[in-house]
Amino acid sequence: MNSNGKTTSTNGQAAFAGIAKRAGQRFDNAPAALRPPAFALGYALETLGAISDMFRDWWSRQPGSVRWPLYLLLIVGALLLPSDQIGGFMSPYSDWGTLLFFPIGGYVLLAIGLNVVVGQAGLLDLGYVAFFAIGGYAMAVIGTRLGWSFWEVLTVGILLSALSGILLGAPTLRLRGDYLAIVTLGFGEIIRITARNTDYIGGPNGIGGIPHPPNLTDWAVPESEPFTSLGLAGITPFQYGALDGRPYYYLMLAAIVLTIIFVKRLESSRVGRAWASIREDEDAAELMGVPTFKFKLAAFAIGASIGGAAGVIYASQATSILPRNFEFIVSATILAAVVLGGSGNLPGVMMGAFLVAWIPERVRGLQEYRILVFGAVLVILMIFRPEGLLPSRRRKAELAEGTGGMGSMGAEVGGPGTAVAAEVGK
Repeated sequence: MNSNGKTTSTNGQAAFAGIAKRAGQRFDNAPAALRPPAFALGYALETLGAISDMFRDWWSRQPGSVRWPLYLLLIVGALLLPSDQIGGFMSPYSDWGTLLFFPIGGYVLLAIGLNVVVGQAGLLDLGYVAFFAIGGYAMAVIGTRLGWSFWEVLTVGILLSALSGILLGAPTLRLRGDYLAIVTLGFGEIIRITARNTDYIGGPNGIGGIPHPPNLTDWAVPESEPFTSLGLAGITPFQYGALDGRPYYYLMLAAIVLTIIFVKRLESSRVGRAWASIREDEDAAELMGVPTFKFKLAAFAIGASIGGAAGVIYASQATSILPRNFEFIVSATILAAVVLGGSGNLPGVMMGAFLVAWIPERVRGLQEYRILVFGAVLVILMIFRPEGLLPSRRRKAELAEGTGGMGSMGAEVGGPGTAVAAEVGK
Protein backbone atom coordinates (compact mmCIF):
# COMPACT_ATOMS: atom_id res chain seq x y z
CA MET A 1 0.00 0.00 0.00
CA ASN A 2 2.78 2.41 0.92
CA SER A 3 4.67 1.47 -2.19
CA ASN A 4 1.63 2.14 -4.35
CA GLY A 5 1.04 5.43 -2.56
CA LYS A 6 4.64 6.51 -3.18
CA THR A 7 4.39 5.51 -6.83
CA THR A 8 1.18 7.49 -7.27
CA SER A 9 2.69 10.54 -5.58
CA THR A 10 5.83 10.32 -7.70
CA ASN A 11 3.83 9.96 -10.91
CA GLY A 12 1.63 12.89 -9.90
CA GLN A 13 4.63 15.13 -9.20
CA ALA A 14 6.20 14.14 -12.52
CA ALA A 15 2.93 14.82 -14.36
CA PHE A 16 2.53 18.30 -12.89
CA ALA A 17 6.21 19.27 -13.10
CA GLY A 18 6.18 20.01 -16.83
CA ILE A 19 2.73 21.60 -17.09
CA ALA A 20 3.85 25.22 -16.77
CA LYS A 21 6.83 24.60 -19.05
CA ARG A 22 4.69 23.05 -21.81
CA ALA A 23 2.03 25.75 -21.50
CA GLY A 24 4.68 28.45 -21.81
CA GLN A 25 6.59 26.88 -24.70
CA ARG A 26 3.43 26.53 -26.78
CA PHE A 27 3.06 30.31 -27.01
CA ASP A 28 6.63 31.63 -27.01
CA ASN A 29 6.03 33.32 -30.37
CA ALA A 30 2.56 34.69 -29.57
CA PRO A 31 2.03 38.48 -29.27
CA ALA A 32 2.87 39.76 -25.80
CA ALA A 33 -0.70 40.92 -25.13
CA LEU A 34 -2.08 37.42 -25.79
CA ARG A 35 0.43 35.45 -23.76
CA PRO A 36 -1.17 35.77 -20.27
CA PRO A 37 -4.67 34.54 -21.24
CA ALA A 38 -3.18 31.94 -23.58
CA PHE A 39 -0.89 30.67 -20.84
CA ALA A 40 -3.80 30.52 -18.35
CA LEU A 41 -5.98 28.50 -20.72
CA GLY A 42 -3.09 26.27 -21.74
CA TYR A 43 -2.18 25.65 -18.11
CA ALA A 44 -5.79 24.71 -17.29
CA LEU A 45 -6.03 22.24 -20.17
CA GLU A 46 -2.59 20.75 -19.45
CA THR A 47 -3.69 20.31 -15.82
CA LEU A 48 -6.83 18.55 -17.01
CA GLY A 49 -4.65 16.16 -19.02
CA ALA A 50 -2.38 15.48 -16.05
CA ILE A 51 -5.34 14.76 -13.77
CA SER A 52 -6.78 12.48 -16.45
CA ASP A 53 -3.51 10.51 -16.65
CA MET A 54 -3.32 10.19 -12.87
CA PHE A 55 -6.92 8.99 -12.68
CA ARG A 56 -6.29 6.48 -15.47
CA ASP A 57 -3.29 5.08 -13.58
CA TRP A 58 -5.33 4.82 -10.39
CA TRP A 59 -8.29 3.26 -12.20
CA SER A 60 -6.16 0.60 -13.87
CA ARG A 61 -5.15 -0.75 -10.44
CA GLN A 62 -8.66 -0.98 -9.01
CA PRO A 63 -10.41 -4.35 -8.62
CA GLY A 64 -13.91 -5.09 -9.89
CA SER A 65 -15.37 -4.47 -6.44
CA VAL A 66 -14.44 -0.78 -6.84
CA ARG A 67 -15.14 -0.39 -10.55
CA TRP A 68 -18.67 -1.77 -10.75
CA PRO A 69 -20.17 0.44 -8.01
CA LEU A 70 -18.70 3.48 -9.78
CA TYR A 71 -20.12 2.28 -13.10
CA LEU A 72 -23.54 1.99 -11.46
CA LEU A 73 -23.21 5.49 -10.00
CA LEU A 74 -22.43 6.86 -13.46
CA ILE A 75 -25.52 5.15 -14.89
CA VAL A 76 -27.67 6.53 -12.05
CA GLY A 77 -26.27 10.00 -12.77
CA ALA A 78 -27.17 9.60 -16.44
CA LEU A 79 -30.70 8.55 -15.45
CA LEU A 80 -31.06 11.77 -13.43
CA LEU A 81 -29.88 14.05 -16.26
CA PRO A 82 -33.40 14.88 -17.56
CA SER A 83 -34.07 16.70 -14.27
CA ASP A 84 -35.65 20.13 -14.68
CA GLN A 85 -33.05 21.64 -12.36
CA ILE A 86 -30.23 20.46 -14.59
CA GLY A 87 -32.10 21.43 -17.75
CA GLY A 88 -32.66 24.99 -16.52
CA PHE A 89 -28.92 25.65 -16.69
CA MET A 90 -27.83 23.29 -19.45
CA SER A 91 -30.50 24.19 -21.99
CA PRO A 92 -32.37 27.43 -21.21
CA TYR A 93 -33.52 27.91 -24.84
CA SER A 94 -34.80 24.43 -25.76
CA ASP A 95 -36.37 21.34 -24.24
CA TRP A 96 -33.64 19.58 -22.24
CA GLY A 97 -35.16 16.09 -22.42
CA THR A 98 -35.44 16.18 -26.22
CA LEU A 99 -31.94 17.67 -26.53
CA LEU A 100 -30.55 14.86 -24.38
CA PHE A 101 -32.03 12.33 -26.78
CA PHE A 102 -30.84 14.08 -29.94
CA PRO A 103 -28.41 15.52 -30.73
CA ILE A 104 -26.54 14.73 -27.48
CA GLY A 105 -27.41 11.04 -27.09
CA GLY A 106 -27.41 10.40 -30.83
CA TYR A 107 -24.02 12.06 -31.30
CA VAL A 108 -22.53 10.09 -28.41
CA LEU A 109 -23.70 6.78 -29.92
CA LEU A 110 -22.50 7.79 -33.40
CA ALA A 111 -19.13 8.90 -32.01
CA ILE A 112 -18.65 5.57 -30.26
CA GLY A 113 -19.28 3.80 -33.58
CA LEU A 114 -17.00 6.11 -35.58
CA ASN A 115 -14.30 5.73 -32.92
CA VAL A 116 -14.15 2.02 -33.75
CA VAL A 117 -13.28 2.90 -37.35
CA VAL A 118 -11.15 6.02 -36.85
CA GLY A 119 -9.83 5.79 -33.32
CA GLN A 120 -9.16 2.06 -33.03
CA ALA A 121 -8.53 0.90 -36.61
CA GLY A 122 -7.12 4.20 -37.94
CA LEU A 123 -9.38 4.34 -41.01
CA LEU A 124 -10.58 7.82 -41.97
CA ASP A 125 -14.30 7.58 -42.76
CA LEU A 126 -15.89 10.79 -44.07
CA GLY A 127 -19.18 9.16 -45.05
CA TYR A 128 -20.28 7.76 -41.70
CA VAL A 129 -23.63 9.53 -42.01
CA ALA A 130 -24.55 6.97 -44.68
CA PHE A 131 -25.00 4.23 -42.08
CA PHE A 132 -27.02 6.59 -39.89
CA ALA A 133 -29.25 7.21 -42.92
CA ILE A 134 -29.59 3.50 -43.70
CA GLY A 135 -30.79 2.82 -40.16
CA GLY A 136 -33.20 5.74 -40.28
CA TYR A 137 -34.68 4.76 -43.62
CA ALA A 138 -34.91 1.11 -42.54
CA MET A 139 -37.10 2.23 -39.62
CA ALA A 140 -39.16 4.48 -41.89
CA VAL A 141 -39.70 2.07 -44.79
CA ILE A 142 -40.19 -1.15 -42.85
CA GLY A 143 -42.21 0.51 -40.10
CA THR A 144 -44.63 2.27 -42.46
CA ARG A 145 -44.79 -0.15 -45.39
CA LEU A 146 -44.61 -3.53 -43.60
CA GLY A 147 -45.86 -2.56 -40.15
CA TRP A 148 -43.03 -4.28 -38.29
CA SER A 149 -42.46 -3.38 -34.64
CA PHE A 150 -39.59 -1.18 -33.52
CA TRP A 151 -37.59 -4.05 -32.04
CA GLU A 152 -37.82 -6.09 -35.25
CA VAL A 153 -36.78 -3.08 -37.33
CA LEU A 154 -33.90 -2.34 -34.95
CA THR A 155 -32.46 -5.80 -35.61
CA VAL A 156 -32.93 -5.48 -39.37
CA GLY A 157 -31.50 -1.94 -39.39
CA ILE A 158 -28.35 -3.07 -37.58
CA LEU A 159 -27.88 -5.98 -39.99
CA LEU A 160 -28.50 -3.83 -43.08
CA SER A 161 -26.01 -1.22 -41.87
CA ALA A 162 -23.38 -3.86 -41.12
CA LEU A 163 -23.92 -5.37 -44.57
CA SER A 164 -23.56 -1.91 -46.12
CA GLY A 165 -20.28 -1.47 -44.27
CA ILE A 166 -19.04 -4.76 -45.67
CA LEU A 167 -20.18 -3.88 -49.21
CA LEU A 168 -18.40 -0.53 -48.96
CA GLY A 169 -15.27 -1.93 -47.37
CA ALA A 170 -14.77 -5.04 -49.49
CA PRO A 171 -13.70 -3.20 -52.68
CA THR A 172 -12.25 -0.07 -51.04
CA LEU A 173 -10.32 -1.05 -47.91
CA ARG A 174 -7.23 -1.86 -49.93
CA LEU A 175 -6.99 1.89 -50.42
CA ARG A 176 -5.30 4.02 -47.80
CA GLY A 177 -5.17 7.57 -46.55
CA ASP A 178 -6.78 10.28 -48.62
CA TYR A 179 -8.06 7.84 -51.22
CA LEU A 180 -10.08 5.90 -48.68
CA ALA A 181 -11.43 9.14 -47.22
CA ILE A 182 -12.60 10.31 -50.67
CA VAL A 183 -14.34 6.98 -51.38
CA THR A 184 -16.21 7.02 -48.07
CA LEU A 185 -17.20 10.64 -48.64
CA GLY A 186 -18.59 9.64 -52.03
CA PHE A 187 -20.51 6.74 -50.48
CA GLY A 188 -22.20 9.06 -48.02
CA GLU A 189 -23.28 11.38 -50.83
CA ILE A 190 -24.48 8.46 -52.95
CA ILE A 191 -26.80 7.30 -50.17
CA ARG A 192 -28.22 10.79 -49.64
CA ILE A 193 -28.74 11.52 -53.35
CA THR A 194 -30.28 8.08 -53.91
CA ALA A 195 -32.75 8.72 -51.10
CA ARG A 196 -33.61 12.13 -52.57
CA ASN A 197 -34.22 10.71 -56.06
CA THR A 198 -36.11 7.53 -55.13
CA ASP A 199 -39.86 8.04 -55.13
CA TYR A 200 -40.55 4.77 -53.30
CA ILE A 201 -38.94 6.17 -50.15
CA GLY A 202 -40.45 9.63 -50.50
CA GLY A 203 -37.85 11.39 -52.60
CA PRO A 204 -37.03 14.91 -51.38
CA ASN A 205 -40.16 14.92 -49.20
CA GLY A 206 -38.95 11.97 -47.14
CA ILE A 207 -41.19 9.61 -45.20
CA GLY A 208 -43.69 10.62 -42.52
CA GLY A 209 -45.86 8.76 -40.08
CA ILE A 210 -43.04 6.61 -38.72
CA PRO A 211 -44.39 4.50 -35.82
CA HIS A 212 -43.06 4.97 -32.30
CA PRO A 213 -41.62 2.10 -30.27
CA PRO A 214 -44.31 0.10 -28.46
CA ASN A 215 -44.94 1.02 -24.82
CA LEU A 216 -43.34 -1.50 -22.50
CA THR A 217 -45.26 -0.68 -19.32
CA ASP A 218 -47.46 2.02 -17.77
CA TRP A 219 -45.08 2.46 -14.82
CA ALA A 220 -44.33 6.08 -13.92
CA VAL A 221 -41.76 7.67 -11.61
CA PRO A 222 -43.46 8.17 -8.19
CA GLU A 223 -44.60 11.70 -7.39
CA SER A 224 -42.67 11.86 -4.14
CA GLU A 225 -39.28 12.93 -2.84
CA PRO A 226 -36.55 12.98 -4.03
CA PHE A 227 -38.08 12.74 -7.53
CA THR A 228 -40.30 15.80 -7.02
CA SER A 229 -37.34 18.00 -6.12
CA LEU A 230 -35.40 16.70 -9.10
CA GLY A 231 -38.25 17.39 -11.49
CA LEU A 232 -38.54 13.73 -12.48
CA ALA A 233 -41.87 12.93 -10.81
CA GLY A 234 -44.50 11.54 -13.14
CA ILE A 235 -42.13 10.61 -15.99
CA THR A 236 -43.24 7.49 -17.88
CA PRO A 237 -39.85 6.23 -19.14
CA PHE A 238 -41.32 3.28 -21.06
CA GLN A 239 -44.14 5.06 -22.90
CA TYR A 240 -43.20 6.55 -26.25
CA GLY A 241 -45.12 9.42 -27.79
CA ALA A 242 -44.49 12.53 -29.85
CA LEU A 243 -44.37 15.16 -27.10
CA ASP A 244 -41.97 13.93 -24.40
CA GLY A 245 -38.39 13.22 -25.46
CA ARG A 246 -37.25 11.82 -22.12
CA PRO A 247 -38.42 8.21 -22.69
CA TYR A 248 -36.45 8.20 -25.94
CA TYR A 249 -33.41 9.46 -24.04
CA TYR A 250 -33.63 6.46 -21.72
CA LEU A 251 -33.90 4.19 -24.77
CA MET A 252 -30.83 5.85 -26.30
CA LEU A 253 -29.01 5.58 -22.96
CA ALA A 254 -29.65 1.82 -22.85
CA ALA A 255 -28.24 1.52 -26.38
CA ILE A 256 -25.17 3.56 -25.39
CA VAL A 257 -24.48 1.43 -22.29
CA LEU A 258 -24.75 -1.83 -24.26
CA THR A 259 -22.54 -0.44 -27.01
CA ILE A 260 -19.89 0.68 -24.52
CA ILE A 261 -19.76 -2.80 -22.99
CA PHE A 262 -19.49 -4.38 -26.45
CA VAL A 263 -16.80 -1.98 -27.69
CA LYS A 264 -14.70 -2.20 -24.51
CA ARG A 265 -14.77 -5.98 -24.68
CA LEU A 266 -13.55 -5.78 -28.27
CA GLU A 267 -10.84 -3.29 -27.36
CA SER A 268 -9.39 -5.68 -24.78
CA SER A 269 -9.55 -8.67 -27.12
CA ARG A 270 -7.39 -9.97 -29.94
CA VAL A 271 -9.50 -7.90 -32.33
CA GLY A 272 -8.69 -4.68 -30.49
CA ARG A 273 -4.98 -5.47 -30.46
CA ALA A 274 -5.10 -6.16 -34.20
CA TRP A 275 -6.81 -2.81 -34.81
CA ALA A 276 -4.15 -1.02 -32.76
CA SER A 277 -1.36 -2.65 -34.77
CA ILE A 278 -3.06 -1.69 -38.05
CA ARG A 279 -3.49 1.91 -36.90
CA GLU A 280 0.13 2.26 -35.86
CA ASP A 281 1.77 0.56 -38.86
CA GLU A 282 -0.31 -1.51 -41.25
CA ASP A 283 2.69 -2.83 -43.20
CA ALA A 284 4.43 -4.03 -40.05
CA ALA A 285 1.20 -5.63 -38.82
CA GLU A 286 0.80 -7.51 -42.08
CA LEU A 287 4.41 -8.70 -41.96
CA MET A 288 3.77 -10.03 -38.45
CA GLY A 289 0.91 -12.17 -39.74
CA VAL A 290 -2.10 -9.98 -38.89
CA PRO A 291 -4.84 -10.43 -41.55
CA THR A 292 -5.23 -6.68 -41.90
CA PHE A 293 -7.97 -6.67 -44.54
CA LYS A 294 -10.22 -8.94 -42.49
CA PHE A 295 -9.88 -6.82 -39.36
CA LYS A 296 -10.39 -3.56 -41.25
CA LEU A 297 -13.55 -5.01 -42.76
CA ALA A 298 -14.71 -6.02 -39.29
CA ALA A 299 -14.11 -2.46 -38.03
CA PHE A 300 -16.20 -1.04 -40.87
CA ALA A 301 -19.03 -3.52 -40.25
CA ILE A 302 -19.10 -2.94 -36.47
CA GLY A 303 -18.91 0.84 -36.79
CA ALA A 304 -21.64 0.78 -39.44
CA SER A 305 -23.95 -1.36 -37.29
CA ILE A 306 -23.66 1.11 -34.39
CA GLY A 307 -24.44 3.99 -36.75
CA GLY A 308 -27.45 2.06 -38.08
CA ALA A 309 -28.76 1.48 -34.55
CA ALA A 310 -28.53 5.23 -33.88
CA GLY A 311 -30.47 5.88 -37.10
CA VAL A 312 -33.28 3.50 -36.17
CA ILE A 313 -33.71 5.03 -32.71
CA TYR A 314 -33.57 8.56 -34.10
CA ALA A 315 -36.22 7.88 -36.77
CA SER A 316 -38.56 6.27 -34.23
CA GLN A 317 -38.81 9.59 -32.38
CA ALA A 318 -38.63 11.96 -35.35
CA THR A 319 -41.83 10.49 -36.93
CA SER A 320 -40.57 11.75 -40.31
CA ILE A 321 -37.17 11.89 -41.98
CA LEU A 322 -35.85 13.79 -44.99
CA PRO A 323 -32.71 13.32 -47.12
CA ARG A 324 -31.37 16.65 -45.84
CA ASN A 325 -31.20 15.15 -42.34
CA PHE A 326 -28.21 13.10 -43.53
CA GLU A 327 -25.85 15.59 -45.14
CA PHE A 328 -22.05 15.53 -45.01
CA ILE A 329 -21.98 18.02 -42.13
CA VAL A 330 -23.21 15.25 -39.82
CA SER A 331 -20.18 13.08 -40.68
CA ALA A 332 -17.85 16.06 -40.22
CA THR A 333 -19.42 16.92 -36.87
CA ILE A 334 -19.10 13.39 -35.51
CA LEU A 335 -15.50 13.19 -36.73
CA ALA A 336 -14.82 16.53 -34.99
CA ALA A 337 -16.28 15.06 -31.80
CA VAL A 338 -13.96 12.03 -31.99
CA VAL A 339 -10.86 14.16 -32.61
CA LEU A 340 -11.83 16.82 -30.07
CA GLY A 341 -12.47 14.34 -27.28
CA GLY A 342 -9.42 12.18 -27.93
CA SER A 343 -9.45 9.61 -30.70
CA GLY A 344 -9.16 6.06 -29.41
CA ASN A 345 -10.16 6.89 -25.82
CA LEU A 346 -13.83 6.07 -25.22
CA PRO A 347 -14.49 8.54 -22.32
CA GLY A 348 -12.80 11.29 -24.32
CA VAL A 349 -14.83 10.52 -27.44
CA MET A 350 -18.06 10.65 -25.44
CA MET A 351 -17.05 13.96 -23.87
CA GLY A 352 -16.23 15.38 -27.31
CA ALA A 353 -19.61 14.29 -28.68
CA PHE A 354 -21.39 15.84 -25.70
CA LEU A 355 -19.62 19.18 -26.16
CA VAL A 356 -20.14 19.27 -29.93
CA ALA A 357 -23.87 18.63 -29.47
CA TRP A 358 -24.42 20.79 -26.39
CA ILE A 359 -22.39 23.98 -26.99
CA PRO A 360 -24.45 25.26 -29.99
CA GLU A 361 -27.67 24.76 -28.01
CA ARG A 362 -26.30 26.39 -24.86
CA VAL A 363 -25.40 29.56 -26.77
CA ARG A 364 -28.57 29.59 -28.89
CA GLY A 365 -29.44 32.96 -27.35
CA LEU A 366 -26.64 34.49 -29.45
CA GLN A 367 -28.75 33.68 -32.52
CA GLU A 368 -26.71 33.94 -35.74
CA TYR A 369 -23.46 34.30 -33.79
CA ARG A 370 -23.82 30.97 -31.97
CA ILE A 371 -22.13 28.98 -34.73
CA LEU A 372 -19.28 31.50 -34.74
CA VAL A 373 -18.84 30.99 -30.99
CA PHE A 374 -19.06 27.23 -31.40
CA GLY A 375 -16.38 27.25 -34.10
CA ALA A 376 -14.14 29.52 -32.03
CA VAL A 377 -14.38 27.12 -29.06
CA LEU A 378 -13.36 24.19 -31.28
CA VAL A 379 -10.41 26.11 -32.75
CA ILE A 380 -9.19 27.15 -29.29
CA LEU A 381 -9.43 23.61 -27.96
CA MET A 382 -7.53 22.23 -30.96
CA ILE A 383 -4.79 24.85 -30.53
CA PHE A 384 -4.30 24.06 -26.85
CA ARG A 385 -5.06 20.31 -26.99
CA PRO A 386 -4.30 19.02 -30.52
CA GLU A 387 -4.35 15.44 -29.22
CA GLY A 388 -7.86 15.93 -27.77
CA LEU A 389 -9.27 16.70 -24.35
CA LEU A 390 -8.83 13.19 -22.94
CA PRO A 391 -6.48 11.35 -25.29
CA SER A 392 -5.18 7.85 -24.77
CA ARG A 393 -1.47 7.49 -24.11
CA ARG A 394 -1.12 5.64 -27.40
CA ARG A 395 -2.56 8.60 -29.29
CA LYS A 396 -0.14 10.97 -27.55
CA ALA A 397 2.76 8.77 -28.58
CA GLU A 398 1.54 8.60 -32.18
CA LEU A 399 1.28 12.40 -32.32
CA ALA A 400 4.82 12.71 -31.02
CA GLU A 401 6.04 10.25 -33.65
CA GLY A 402 4.29 12.19 -36.41
CA THR A 403 1.40 9.94 -37.42
CA GLY A 404 -1.27 12.42 -36.35
CA GLY A 405 -2.69 10.10 -33.73
CA MET A 406 -4.97 8.10 -36.04
CA GLY A 407 -2.52 6.00 -37.97
CA SER A 408 -1.09 6.81 -41.38
CA MET A 409 -3.98 8.42 -43.18
CA GLY A 410 -2.07 10.19 -45.91
CA ALA A 411 -1.53 13.34 -43.85
CA GLU A 412 1.36 12.57 -41.53
CA VAL A 413 2.69 15.34 -39.34
CA GLY A 414 6.41 15.15 -38.77
CA GLY A 415 7.30 14.93 -35.13
CA PRO A 416 10.68 15.67 -33.61
CA GLY A 417 13.32 13.38 -34.97
CA THR A 418 11.09 11.71 -37.55
CA ALA A 419 12.03 11.14 -41.14
CA VAL A 420 9.17 13.36 -42.23
CA ALA A 421 10.48 16.25 -40.18
CA ALA A 422 13.93 15.70 -41.64
CA GLU A 423 12.60 15.84 -45.20
CA VAL A 424 10.62 19.01 -44.51
CA GLY A 425 13.72 20.63 -43.09
CA LYS A 426 15.77 20.05 -46.25
